[in-house]
Amino acid sequence: MTTHFRPAWVIGRRAVLKGATGLVAGAAVQIPARGVAAAEVAQTEGDALLVPARQISVPKTLSPEAQRFLAAGGKFIKLDGGPPSPTDKDAWRKRIAIINKATEPLVKRLLASPATVERKTVNGVSVCVGTPNEMRHKDRVRISIHGGAFTVMGGAYVEGDAAQVAAASGCTTYSIDYRMPPDFPFPAAVDDCVAVYREIIKSYEPKKVAISGGSAGGNLAGTVTLKIRDSGLPMPGAVAMLTPLTDLTNLSDTLRTNLGVDTALPRVPDAAAALYADGHDLKDPYLSPLFGDFSKGFPPTYLQSGTRDLLLSDTVRMHAVLLNAEIEAELHVGEAMPHGGFGMFTPEDREMQARLLRFIDRHLG
Repeated sequence: MTTHFRPAWVIGRRAVLKGATGLVAGAAVQIPARGVAAAEVAQTEGDALLVPARQISVPKTLSPEAQRFLAAGGKFIKLDGGPPSPTDKDAWRKRIAIINKATEPLVKRLLASPATVERKTVNGVSVCVGTPNEMRHKDRVRISIHGGAFTVMGGAYVEGDAAQVAAASGCTTYSIDYRMPPDFPFPAAVDDCVAVYREIIKSYEPKKVAISGGSAGGNLAGTVTLKIRDSGLPMPGAVAMLTPLTDLTNLSDTLRTNLGVDTALPRVPDAAAALYADGHDLKDPYLSPLFGDFSKGFPPTYLQSGTRDLLLSDTVRMHAVLLNAEIEAELHVGEAMPHGGFGMFTPEDREMQARLLRFIDRHLG
């Protein structure tokens, strides 16, 4: 008996993210039975691959905590419609306020980390300085750049981030509350982070500084380090780009293949990226670090992603660019891990954090 499957979506140049913002992550689809002919499972139409509907179950190889996170299907914040137009600043402000409000339980949990936090102004920039209860590395500094699609998770979240990163790292941590759109688009965030770094290296050796960030913060960890180098400043001892957005032109493969599979990032972040870029060339290396010239040098870099991460290809491509420039770079990909991990507190998340800390220890000494 022949079984036919209606394609769930088309992957190819003619279907580049059309309707992507309307795709519902986690929607149930059918898996073809074993033994079905390959032609009935996937077919081609010109340069496009027609992918049949399928159901993707939660791997039993994960910890119970990670399984529960995936099974929840990504509890998205309920927002009316898709992202606003880049020109509608009031709508963006309302959207940002809703999302930031929804992060309050996470902030409370992060602030329970064994560390103290003090908000300061460093070289004109608002920064939360985290000091761990157990200081293991007095001569070391971690600069943490928060994520949030360049638009959200400023303010209170930065305080929680400073506490968590300081406690984990055992060193003083500067979590930067950089300026964001809609009022402060590119290059405000890059400029703020460089200004803080410029001040920090007056008190600490640059080789004892690690710059890290996730998602949009992972983008900034790369772009800020390029700006540091190009400004003639000594570079930090290590960089960590965690599930980073590295190519704002949206050409990466997993923006299509993992669309709807990544329960943490349900849509391509093109609207927020456009708001942030503010009309600048998206291939500017200070916007898309993938297009940077790494032949001029770059610090040892740790990259992290997951097999379900919408930005897996952004991370993989960044790793390849660094290796091709003979920059030391490590790529760590978590099994079934969506964008940003499994919510920060699972065994898998802790394992990734331990790997990062070993990388930093190895390079900062």
